[in-house]
Amino acid sequence: MNFKIKVMEIIQNKNWSELAAKYDWVADMHNVQQGNIHHAEGDVAIHTQMVLHELVNLKEYQDLDVIAKEIIWTAALLHDVEKRSTTIMEENGSISSPNHAKKGALTTRQILFTEFNISFNIREQIVGLVRYHGLPLWLMHKPNPLKTLLDASFKVNTEWLCILAKADMLGRICNDKNDMLERIDFFEAYCKEQNCFGIARKFETNAAKFNYFYKENVSADYVPFEDFCCEVILMSGLPGMGKDTYIQKHYKDYPIISLDEIRRRNKLKPEDTSANGWVAQQAKEQAKIYLRAKQNFVWNATNITSQMRAQLIDLFASYGAYIKIVYIEKPYKIWQNQNTKREEMVPKAVLQKMLHKLEVPTLTEAHEVEFVVS
Repeated sequence: MNFKIKVMEIIQNKNWSELAAKYDWVADMHNVQQGNIHHAEGDVAIHTQMVLHELVNLKEYQDLDVIAKEIIWTAALLHDVEKRSTTIMEENGSISSPNHAKKGALTTRQILFTEFNISFNIREQIVGLVRYHGLPLWLMHKPNPLKTLLDASFKVNTEWLCILAKADMLGRICNDKNDMLERIDFFEAYCKEQNCFGIARKFETNAAKFNYFYKENVSADYVPFEDFCCEVILMSGLPGMGKDTYIQKHYKDYPIISLDEIRRRNKLKPEDTSANGWVAQQAKEQAKIYLRAKQNFVWNATNITSQMRAQLIDLFASYGAYIKIVYIEKPYKIWQNQNTKREEMVPKAVLQKMLHKLEVPTLTEAHEVEFVVS
């Protein structure tokens, strides 16, 4: 089944009661209350229906091709999906949903990966729209608005983001709607000024891109001199996706630092989390030996969150290495099947927990990022 058939199936079921009956994550939007100041229209379900109505009536949306429409519509349906788990009542009686966009992006990835047979690129655009749907309103409140904008341009189509943000604002009842719509217009103009409206901001070299996002107070136009000590391949992907197979095919001549191998060598059980710190430290000490010797090597572990990867990237970058992340992914059913064939099968509950934490690497994290996806 291809993407178009599956997404069109969602679009054809526009009747809200049918969507709520079919998907629990839609049903859960009912009775999730919102603050009266920004959402006087009612609960999340009411707001989401209003957003979808406003979206399809926007000329900018109507002018898009079919696939772009499906991407934005699906993102609009899911943009507040995790208000169900993040909404709280403040001491002063106001209602807020802190981090609902970040958590909603993780949930969106899990839903689309497990329930819909869509392409990796389309899924990640939807995830990006959910993650950044509030950015056009709050960009100028960020500590470094320009860097935040350029970073976002690598993770989401900013033109589509403007369309979603506009529908999100029109699909509510609030007193500051006109001011907020002006913010979206400013966001669009700023994107165009910075050459990142609907496209990722271009950098002269991979080193220039990494240098800008990794360091503070660096111009986006600065091109650093390249003198890398070695190349480090940082693997990323859920257990059972095929990282070992990929390494044997493409990097069999590179030394490999494997956290699983360190565990096996020291007879530590995978479920023994108390040994995680010690295993990681052993791996880092070996990495330092290779870095000092200017030796290319592979770091083989799951590295499924940006925080995990950032700690390693800090180490590799401190020695002047060229850092390439290789992300491996197979379709959900194939992944499940491959796990059952592993010598050390990971329990299904553990896989699902890891899946919900998965943060796919982004192009601004390293010098180079390769996506090996089916």
